[in-house]
Amino acid sequence: MLAAGVAQTGSAAFAACPLELAVYGDAEGAAEIDFRPTGGSAVVTNTFKMVLDNDVVLDGIVMWTEGVARPHGSLMYKCPTGDVTGDELAACTLWEGVVYSADDKGNIALLPAEGVDAPKTLIFPDLGPSLQRSTAYGANGFSKVPWDIFSLKGCQE
Repeated sequence: MLAAGVAQTGSAAFAACPLELAVYGDAEGAAEIDFRPTGGSAVVTNTFKMVLDNDVVLDGIVMWTEGVARPHGSLMYKCPTGDVTGDELAACTLWEGVVYSADDKGNIALLPAEGVDAPKTLIFPDLGPSLQRSTAYGANGFSKVPWDIFSLKGCQE
């Protein structure tokens, strides 16, 4: 699934890939995550697309929670645009949770905001089971359920 214009493992660009240009894949080859720059958002710290089979694309965002700060991620499918209600957003949100990262030594941390080198691994707890229970899974949607762990595959150029 690695898109054109993506530097793969071993290249100089890969070694210093900023998170907002990172590309991740799960071990099963069921999904790919492509990060994108968020722009000037004061609330959203990370933006990404999750690409599944059968041309299903989920929109992902990360916002840090208040109080006990955590990077709270959401994956949405075919959400309405414009002035939407909380119920409408809840209906199109397929997964929510804290997004973790891990380095090559197995040290676990929280997903950082943009502007830092991409972590080697991302962890989306309970992603697979949540997506399998979603409306996007099945006959008219995706058929391969991704694992909860994604490894850095490359860097968009």
